Amino acid sequence: MASTRRKAVLTTGEVAKLCNVAPRTVSKWFDAGHLRGYRIPGSKDRRIPLEQLVRFMRAHGIPLNGLDSAGRRVLLVDGDAGLAGAIRTAVAERGDYDVMVATTALEAGAAFEAFKPAVVVVDVTLPDITPDRMARFLRASPQDGGTRLIGIATNLTSAGGHALLQAGFDAYLAKPFDVRALVRLLDEDAPLPTPSEPQTPARGLNTPPIR
Repeated sequence: MASTRRKAVLTTGEVAKLCNVAPRTVSKWFDAGHLRGYRIPGSKDRRIPLEQLVRFMRAHGIPLNGLDSAGRRVLLVDGDAGLAGAIRTAVAERGDYDVMVATTALEAGAAFEAFKPAVVVVDVTLPDITPDRMARFLRASPQDGGTRLIGIATNLTSAGGHALLQAGFDAYLAKPFDVRALVRLLDEDAPLPTPSEPQTPARGLNTPPIR
């Protein structure tokens, strides 16, 4: 069990053991679109990202038994170490998240391989990072098991956010933002925003926006 929990992507057989069902049942869930994953090219074999399995198990009341711990890992990439630390503290206080901070692209690459985050939040204005390059690196990595990518930037416009989505990002937020808006995106059960949804900070909270 312990070795399975460390994997980012699972086979239908491994999912079946975790859910205490037959492998054919998992295949039916997959084929019906209830359990999201992908097929191995040139094969009928199915693969299920851990994050998708956790989401499915939560939705159907299947005991997780600690399986969700890896799904709460967040890698925050921001050149302002002080700001990144403030975001990390605020996020940790508002949800059960394990947050690691990187301040450069080099640090981010090493952290991604070692930390295996479920979500990467990156300031796309860092001098050594471009959105296209970041998205390509993440999607090409063998460690990627459905990792979500969220772009943040100061005064990010809707057009800029749409460009991030086109580049392969899953969501975006404009700085300054209230940390509650980020927590909502980090919540694996919450839908990711589309380009038509405004990226405005949440209002009426006791904490000031993260700038």
